[in-house]
Amino acid sequence: MLRNFPIQILDHEQGSEEWLASRAGVPSSSEFATIMAKGRGGGESKTRKTYLYKLAAERIMGKPTQTWAGNAHTERGHELEPEARALYAMLHDADPQQVGFIRRGPVGCSPDSLVGKSGLLEIKTKLPHLQIEVLEAGVLPPEHKAQVQGQLWVTDREWVDFFSYWPGLPEFRIRVYREPIYIAEMSTDVQQFCQELDALTERLSKLREAA
Repeated sequence: MLRNFPIQILDHEQGSEEWLASRAGVPSSSEFATIMAKGRGGGESKTRKTYLYKLAAERIMGKPTQTWAGNAHTERGHELEPEARALYAMLHDADPQQVGFIRRGPVGCSPDSLVGKSGLLEIKTKLPHLQIEVLEAGVLPPEHKAQVQGQLWVTDREWVDFFSYWPGLPEFRIRVYREPIYIAEMSTDVQQFCQELDALTERLSKLREAA
């Protein structure tokens, strides 16, 4: 699906108006789990349909729709991200390069950093009890699998260092490599979603023209 599309790196600060505008109407790896979701009994997922409608609205309006502004926990996470990035760089003798939105054809992703020529960094600042849960499990939390595998698919990179952090607790890092079978399944689901999004956008455009 993405083989013939170039990789475009847009260096907008994540969370800025420019960054939100660059993502408007574009399926992003942070929502690939939503795209792959199934409803009860294998039926249609309500969250998937909501995301489809949201992106269609953004395409028609030409701007991002109103999004959740976050809360104290998400604000704290944004504040801690530079601290976590600096710690990762020191511990692993790395030079992570911050990046905004990476667009490839109809889809995109927003990794927290590029690492060297073949890696990515995804930072999560989890609340203390959740950080302990991750440390005890010792594996990539399953709720983040679609996001990190999606980042590898979009960017054609080889690995993602998933780095989970909270001050005063041990940090957690695991290197996640490409899973070709999973990525192939993801590609099929995302391609179907993109086709539905294109068709819905076309129908809505015709309705607007006819109004």
